[in-house]
Amino acid sequence: ASDDLLRKCVAWTWRVKLSLSTERDLFSRLREDAEKVAIKVFGDNLRDLLLAAPAGPRTVIGLDPGIRTGVKVAVVDHTGKLLETSTIYPHEPRRDWDGSLATLAKLVEKHGVNLIAIGNGTASRETDKLAADLIKMAEKADKKIEKVVVSEAGASVYSASEFASLEMPDVDVSLRGAASIARRLQDPLAELVKIDPKSIGVGQYQHDVNQSELAKTLDAVVEDCVNSVGVDLNTASVPLLSRVSGLSGTVAKAVVRWRESNGAFGSRQDLMKVTGLGAKTFEQSAGFLRIRGGSNPL
Repeated sequence: ASDDLLRKCVAWTWRVKLSLSTERDLFSRLREDAEKVAIKVFGDNLRDLLLAAPAGPRTVIGLDPGIRTGVKVAVVDHTGKLLETSTIYPHEPRRDWDGSLATLAKLVEKHGVNLIAIGNGTASRETDKLAADLIKMAEKADKKIEKVVVSEAGASVYSASEFASLEMPDVDVSLRGAASIARRLQDPLAELVKIDPKSIGVGQYQHDVNQSELAKTLDAVVEDCVNSVGVDLNTASVPLLSRVSGLSGTVAKAVVRWRESNGAFGSRQDLMKVTGLGAKTFEQSAGFLRIRGGSNPL
């Protein structure tokens, strides 16, 4: 007699309670798995970008393409120091193609440039043609110049950042991006470390995934890359040094201050003279710090 009631109870329980919670549970598990994969892809892409082959210590012209606002030009020397900036207008509406070529040729001649870095944003292809014309001009004068198109993702974020204003206080915000593009070609790792990993634009759906998990993973990737390559103690910036195992932001600033007042580090032992850097910190960080041409060949 009670079969009908039991059947109705079971059907109702499944429909109202169990099926809904099971579905929710399965969907949340699938979402977690999908998020893990999305974050892993993001991390892998970031690693590839950070560990891209550097062009090395060469004088580079960075071109940040634009149409109406003009192409921003920045020349950086082999250490990444900004030498000169300019703005040219080869595209619409001014179409000053010859004038732009003349300005670039002058900068190439003055600073002995042999490499051009072109941002891949708006008007990148048109600016690439401009660089090709410049290379032809240089060939006539028996000079060899190469051009490379680089990703400019995050350059605008860096330009307006606090670090950029400390590094280039007297340079216009729009021109800082061109300097960043040039340095990215010299050493991608050293330059991209200055930008929040999320702004480099190497993953999809980054706003849909767990933000704290994403930030944690990307920070770990950056630290991993910095420590697997090692850092040149005499040229590294504060953001790069602070990613080295054992070095905090404060200690990194102290290292750079010591370097500026006492000159280049001759050996790793000189680190012990830096205030705030004790034996324990030295033990954790020294293995990741390189000194080129130091007193100890190893």
